[in-house]
Amino acid sequence: MAKGLVLLLGGTDPGEPSVMNTILFSLASGLVHLPEMLSAWLMFFVQAAINFLVPSGSGQAALTMPLMAPLGDLVGIQRQVTVLCFQLGDSLTNLIIPTSATLMGVLGAARIDWAVWARWILPVLGGYTVLALFFIGVAVAIGYS
Repeated sequence: MAKGLVLLLGGTDPGEPSVMNTILFSLASGLVHLPEMLSAWLMFFVQAAINFLVPSGSGQAALTMPLMAPLGDLVGIQRQVTVLCFQLGDSLTNLIIPTSATLMGVLGAARIDWAVWARWILPVLGGYTVLALFFIGVAVAIGYS
């Protein structure tokens, strides 16, 4: 399905006019004036938000990376940093999203209500988010590639 969406948006060829390239241009125009670190942090939070709707890591990669990788190129972020933002945004939110079949299955087997789990994991997730932002910042600062 994700590949079908990419094809509907016109594919990934940057030389061809397409909806995908229009979206990339609009996003890059808004982010080009921001510092690279802030752009990378925004990519992290966008990936985390998308993970709520697409909890599958491979599905999320197929859906978002055709946009995020060229967007990172346009705003001056190394592709490895873009992938790091994807990996951290995808993995950390798996600890709390109720759309994750694995999380809900484990909570059901352990007979733990999701609300109880959320109250316990939110402070932990907050700490992990701070660490993720720190490591993304280091990756941007050293030009991780």
